[in-house]
Amino acid sequence: MSSWFSVQKGSCFSLANIPFGIISTKRNSVRRPAVAIGEHALDLATFASQGGFEGLENFPKDKLGVFSETSLNSFAYLGRPVHRAVRNYLRDVFRDDTPYPAVLKTNEKLKEAALTPLSDVESHLPLVIGDYTDFFAGRNHAHNVGTLFRGAANALQPNYNHVPVAYHGRASSVVVSGTPLRRPWGQALPTPTSKEPAFRPSAKLDIELELGMFLCKGNQLGQPIPVDEAEEFIFGFVLMNDWSARDIQQWEYVPLGPFNAKNLGTSISPWVVLADALEPFKGQGLSNEVELQPYLREKKKDNIIDIRLEVSVKTAKGTTTTLTHTSSRNLLWFWDDIRIRARHIW
Repeated sequence: MSSWFSVQKGSCFSLANIPFGIISTKRNSVRRPAVAIGEHALDLATFASQGGFEGLENFPKDKLGVFSETSLNSFAYLGRPVHRAVRNYLRDVFRDDTPYPAVLKTNEKLKEAALTPLSDVESHLPLVIGDYTDFFAGRNHAHNVGTLFRGAANALQPNYNHVPVAYHGRASSVVVSGTPLRRPWGQALPTPTSKEPAFRPSAKLDIELELGMFLCKGNQLGQPIPVDEAEEFIFGFVLMNDWSARDIQQWEYVPLGPFNAKNLGTSISPWVVLADALEPFKGQGLSNEVELQPYLREKKKDNIIDIRLEVSVKTAKGTTTTLTHTSSRNLLWFWDDIRIRARHIW
């Protein structure tokens, strides 16, 4: 899809994406919503205040205030039909054959006011995070970590294939990518044969390539969410690095799971890719080795989003090494996780 606006071929922020985030600038330190288009951010607060959404039909005018808030929570809460309508409208505004040329294409004043190079904006956490749950959803990852702690024969616990396994993370330590983090201190065994722990900086600081999922609404206490309705609760996705101190984790995780080993920080990308943008990448996930309980059985077969992912490390000398290539198809659980997450997103 071509655009009248400059969007380089291969850009992560093409019209097929249009992710949402929270920005500020040197000339305006107030945090406000924006979308990324090519190498620019469209300031939605300015866009909305100067009539940018006048062409969006059936959008309640009293809801335009969501684009002036300091987080995306209120916009997210409006639900997927609204997210879809706003995203599609913004895409149409930037199309080369836009049906709304007067909104932005020929509106030099609004272009000057609302469009800012990404290099000139500061990104912030996109949503206020009320709670955070970390799912052990990648079977390969679960097997590898289990092997580190318990050996290959006992890598996966008996419940793993039957139910989405998760624990509460530290919501207050979720930070936007690029935020400096301190190497954690904690108790760890100095050697594999040690009987007593030592209090020291972690010597086994690890990364975890993950997908973060933001939900747009919750449910009433005690009211289950049918698994086939779970998709309607998704706002969007971010990349996530769940930093992990493995030596501290190995000592402390029995019997209740990780604590200090996981609370040093969780880094997420600043731009939320809406669920609708990833619809073309749906596919079938891993087959489960067991028959699931009825409440976890999905009617749809395309229940996984196939996103190609990789991790690279850049050294102090500037050389880059790729550590891994993978895909979100390797997640054993996907929509099922929402049933648990939706109880505590706000």
